[in-house]
Amino acid sequence: MMKILVPIGLALVVIAVLLLARQAQQTPPAPRTAGLPASPRGLAATQVGGRWVESKPGAGTSYTDGKWITVDYGRPILRGRQDIFGSGADYGKKVNAGAPVWRAGANQTTRLRTDVPLVLAGQTLPPGEYSVFVDLKPDAWTLILSRQPYQRVYDPKNTTDTWGSFNYNASFDVLRAPMTLTKGAWSVNQFTIEFVNMTDEGGALAMLWERDIASVDFRTAAR
Repeated sequence: MMKILVPIGLALVVIAVLLLARQAQQTPPAPRTAGLPASPRGLAATQVGGRWVESKPGAGTSYTDGKWITVDYGRPILRGRQDIFGSGADYGKKVNAGAPVWRAGANQTTRLRTDVPLVLAGQTLPPGEYSVFVDLKPDAWTLILSRQPYQRVYDPKNTTDTWGSFNYNASFDVLRAPMTLTKGAWSVNQFTIEFVNMTDEGGALAMLWERDIASVDFRTAAR
């Protein structure tokens, strides 16, 4: 009797597995946008100071010994809004949302990390991590890099560390650099930070939103 029951039991297990597999195939996968925040995080990244080497003849080249420069930031979307930065006496007030400067993004404080010293507006920025802010004026944006501590998770009781640019304190500023302002041919829907015009000696950090483009040149410096 046991010899008969064992094959039957195995057959039932196989049937159950096949049914579960079929059900999994018929169940549509969860959409990739499920749980996506209103302002998804973005990462601008570049490498400098490396070299292209051929490991062996005919194997192609690979980039080695490069040093990273990155910006981690929230990417707000226009969602039909126009004239996002405003004009006149109200310039910048919409995106600042009551803070003294713009967070250059959304939510958690925007962060720049560099493995190499950088020179911006004649000032040397040592390797390390910095918070990124922008002082907005109608025809004059100023990039601010700061050592002020920041909140990884929002705490409304914390009035000393930044969340975005709330609690910003200028006494922590490490560097301020004027930005060049231009108008783009297209309206950029999602706020974007990008490295542009890059060479091994430097390039520019650019911010684009709607038709506004602000950039600041930088170069790498010897340690």
